[in-house]
Amino acid sequence: MNVLILGSGGREHAFAWKIAKSSLCKKLLVAPGNAGTGELGTNIDIDVNDFDKIKELVLTEEIRMVVVGPEDPLVNGIYDFFKADEALKDITLIGPSKEGAQLEGSKEFAKQFMFRHNIPTAKYQAFTKENLAEGYAFLESLEAPYVLKADGLAAGKGVLILNDLQKAKDELKAMVADAKFGTASSTVVIEEFLDGIELSVFVLTDGESYKMLPSAKDYKKIGEGDTGLNTGGMGAISPVQFADRFYIEKVEREIIKPTVEGLKKDNITYQGFIFIGLINVKGEPKVIEYNVRMGDPETEVVIPRIKSDFLNLLQGIRDGTFSEKDLEITDEVATTVMLVSGGYPEAYEKGKEITGIEEVEESIVFHAGTKNNNGTVKTNGGRVIALTSFGETMEDALEKSFDSADKISFEGKYYRKDIGFDL
Repeated sequence: MNVLILGSGGREHAFAWKIAKSSLCKKLLVAPGNAGTGELGTNIDIDVNDFDKIKELVLTEEIRMVVVGPEDPLVNGIYDFFKADEALKDITLIGPSKEGAQLEGSKEFAKQFMFRHNIPTAKYQAFTKENLAEGYAFLESLEAPYVLKADGLAAGKGVLILNDLQKAKDELKAMVADAKFGTASSTVVIEEFLDGIELSVFVLTDGESYKMLPSAKDYKKIGEGDTGLNTGGMGAISPVQFADRFYIEKVEREIIKPTVEGLKKDNITYQGFIFIGLINVKGEPKVIEYNVRMGDPETEVVIPRIKSDFLNLLQGIRDGTFSEKDLEITDEVATTVMLVSGGYPEAYEKGKEITGIEEVEESIVFHAGTKNNNGTVKTNGGRVIALTSFGETMEDALEKSFDSADKISFEGKYYRKDIGFDL
């Protein structure tokens, strides 16, 4: 089978790394890809939202399956584009319909879905500039800290957590009235703050049945001890230690089953990944958010823990045998540590030469923001490389990732040395 992966980050490199191992994979293409994916298949320089160019590529290269990495093309309706096109409708696209993608594309849609299907989450209300005064009143009814979320996609920057009531009111106005996050914040969801430790669970579904992938926890802040600005993710651990079998069974019973059943009840077409961001509040799991794709850098610890043939599992979605497919997970702990560019998540430079990758022996090197420039690998993004290692314990695995991090060099390299500190 010829497979196309859409995206260019560490998540897509992890998909490519796993799919390339399958005997079912005849040809692998990644669009646009990075220096790492280029070693496993062919990179094609196409924007993930250029559906017409993607169609041309799929037909020319006789692609039978498209695995969508990032959220943008899903929210923009790539699934519906394929299904509505006579030449594309029989090609398997791993990702939800445009309506299903609203679980990530609209915070308000997701909240309404959770309340409709009795899925535990924080209480909330949504506001626009038309009812700003009601928004102020709702903030006054809550205890600090105050959580404000831009309704639409804001590149991971649309969530504010503020301790000061007046500051929260000012930010609400900036978001809805002054377009702080553009159209993404024309509606803002305000919700009660939930105090606890976060984790993520991942589900793959064909729309009828589902498989639970390993749990993971990522680290979003740039600074050690979870300080400083939010990033796309500085590292991840899988499995999450406190999420034992009993806890995961509770998550499945109270959150996963009602989510998959809710999609069916609402007649929402959904075949792909559901990423459920949870918070553990005194032993009770509550949903913070849904994403409609795999996380990054969580994918870099979740996918390597799958021992069975991942493409065979996806093939089950294609041919209706998904529920019968095996999913085997290793008991080993996987950790990943992200090397980032100097200045990230604010202004940073690209094009810095990366050396030492070939010296890494104990970790899997997943490229995130890299580019192959005439045989030289250079930085091409804020998050540059994820280093994934296995161990009997989290500490064993982290030691390998940190050792590997020291072997790789590029100007301005930075990484957090405290991944897993709170576990």
